This record gives sequence, C-alpha cells and structure tokens, in this order.
Amino acid sequence: MNIAENLYVAIDYRLTLASGEEIDSSPAGEPLGFVTGSGQIIPGLEKALFGMKTGESSKITVEPEEAYGPLNQELVQEISRDQFPADENLEPGMTFQAQGPQGPIMITVTEVKDDGTVTIDMNHPLAGKQLIFDIKVVEVRKPNNEELAQLAGGCGCGCGSGEQNDSSCGCGTGDQKSCGSGCDCS
Repeated sequence: MNIAENLYVAIDYRLTLASGEEIDSSPAGEPLGFVTGSGQIIPGLEKALFGMKTGESSKITVEPEEAYGPLNQELVQEISRDQFPADENLEPGMTFQAQGPQGPIMITVTEVKDDGTVTIDMNHPLAGKQLIFDIKVVEVRKPNNEELAQLAGGCGCGCGSGEQNDSSCGCGTGDQKSCGSGCDCS
C-alpha cells in the first residue's frame, strides 16, 4: 500500500540540519506514527512521503517554508528584565514557556543587556532552517478506531496548543465539534 491521504504511517527517521548536526531521531524500535492529512507532521515531510510504501527509504530535504517557516523578525523583541523572575540568572540560550493567544509558546533569550533589557526570540527553534530527514517507512495501513478517536479528541492540528491552526491542519470533516472546545481550525 502506498502512502496517501488518511492512512496510518510509521517511519523511522533521523533529522539533521544542513550542517550535519543531528536534531532528533526516532528511538530504536519506536517509529514515529501518524495519520496523513491530520497535521501531525510538517507539511513538507508529509508531501514527500506520499507514494512511498513499507520498506522504502529516502533522504528528504524540507525547506523552511514547508517546515517551521522562515524567521520572522517581528518575533525577535526587546523586553524589560523585570518580565522574568528576579532570582533567575538570565543567559543567552535559556528558554522559557509563556502563554500566547493560541496556547503555550517557547521563548529563547538571545541577549541580556546591561541597560535592563533582554532580547528574546519567539520563533520556533527550527524556523528558517532547512531540515534533512533520513527516513524508512516501517508501516502503511488504514488507521484503527483508537487512532481515529485520538484525532477526533484533539483534532490532530494542535488545537489550543499553539501549533498550526489553519486549513492545512486537517481537522478533516470541517466539523469543529470533533476538535474540542476552543479549536480555531478552519
């Protein structure tokens, strides 16, 4: 069976940047499983998988626009040091979680200035980066009732979790009742 819309797919993967730095990989014997069309993986990877079948391997390069987007300079801001806990010794590279309009967001400290300001970056850590996946398709099949129920419970598009909530999120039927309260999937 070839990978197509609305199928359960499991892949072993290794994710690296163009520099060769490994970012993530599936643990041995624990492939990443998802239902296509549900917004559970980045669009560029999903598109590249379509047509593949169990046992096939591929090296897939995904550009930022099909992954976590380009860097958005509007998400790099200077804020007052007093926006952080007073006892926190701030250093570049530290990350904090904050509540955004669509749920939690990660904030990375990029600079701490002597004038009492802190430069933060609210872009996804992989925004603006080309992603390289070495994948092997482990399984392709119709999703079972449990996998479909998980999608209906959370819609599979990150409703209320700060993830992508647009027409590509694949809420499926357009019946937002299945997405749960507060879902703004269209």
